[in-house]
Amino acid sequence: MRNLRRFFALGLAISALGGPAVAGDAAFARFLSSMKPEAEAVGVSAETFDRETRGLEPDYGLPDLALPGRPETGAPAQPEFVRPPADYVKEATIAGLANEGRKLLSRHRAALDRIEARFGVPATMVLAIWGRETDYGRSPERYDGLRVVATQAFVGRRKEQYRREFVLALKLLDEGAVSRKAFRASWAGATGLTQFLPSEYYDHGADGDGDGRVDIWGSAPDALASAAKQLADKGWKSGVRWAFEVRAPARVDCTEGVPEVRRPLGAWFDAGFAPLGAAKPGRSERAEPASLLQPEGAHGPAFLTTRNYFVIKDYNFSDLYVLFVGHLSDRIDGGGPFVTSWTASRQLKTASVEAMQRHLTRLGFYRDKIDGKAGMLTRSALGAFQKSAGLTVDCWPSDAALEALSAAK
Repeated sequence: MRNLRRFFALGLAISALGGPAVAGDAAFARFLSSMKPEAEAVGVSAETFDRETRGLEPDYGLPDLALPGRPETGAPAQPEFVRPPADYVKEATIAGLANEGRKLLSRHRAALDRIEARFGVPATMVLAIWGRETDYGRSPERYDGLRVVATQAFVGRRKEQYRREFVLALKLLDEGAVSRKAFRASWAGATGLTQFLPSEYYDHGADGDGDGRVDIWGSAPDALASAAKQLADKGWKSGVRWAFEVRAPARVDCTEGVPEVRRPLGAWFDAGFAPLGAAKPGRSERAEPASLLQPEGAHGPAFLTTRNYFVIKDYNFSDLYVLFVGHLSDRIDGGGPFVTSWTASRQLKTASVEAMQRHLTRLGFYRDKIDGKAGMLTRSALGAFQKSAGLTVDCWPSDAALEALSAAK
């Protein structure tokens, strides 16, 4: 990243001297002009478009760009996918956020009661999302939101997606939903206390404080109501837990840890999976379909995940993100730490996981995308290979597993 910054610093210096970088700036200006009809089509006034794009420059230091003549920068390695579970769901972090969450639960009790009654999503769950996304608003994003989505729409690897985000960002500014100064975002354009893209604001934004506006930047009730509405819109089922930590039978088949293998909770329990901790399924919950999740393969904690687990996963695709948010919600509600200890001390780097996925694809065990993320499907595919090769089956991506895959014909 340091070298990349030096490259763009040099480019800016050349631009200032009237050198080749000027052509890039001219191309960006043409791109902005070409977006004006799309912005006007969603109701953005010409005055707002001209004001907000005047002097706007791309940020070529952002990740996930595809710059002409340069390798794709790729997205930065998300901590959910490169840190071992024990480090990501660190007890000290969870405990601190849970303590603050309980204070906020009391402070916003009336609004949270209304939100829960309206959307069926527990108050502790939306507080947990707020805590994970922005540390309850104490860790605001540092990028200019409009500049981010404009850059991603111009030279990002997902240009078509960000064209819409750019025009909707302009719409936010045109309608006065947020000021340009307050419109701070992540490198990917997520903004507000609970981190919404502009399209998510329009799809799921909700007024939680009753003032007739949706302000996810300055109003905690609005941000929490919007998070609840997004979960509800994605299929949240009221009265069902997100997951149960369980003790798996000694000879559990870790290759079954995929969303497609679903059984009623009661069937899992009858097969020897024992619920741990204070959370126990009610009679109606025992009929709920559930999938097995073993984030460390055959090592560490195991969970039976319900449909609500996958609703949270639609908010953020990482299993560890969902575990963090779900567990934090439980802790705000008075629950205790994970019963089973995490054991993995390291996680393979993204490039190594990509290599593992390519080998698994070559050998016919893996049919999903090569993304360097050791999720459920990758772990299950690895376990299937280990079975076929007569190796110890633990479904955990390790250096030894990658070496065995590399040597396999």
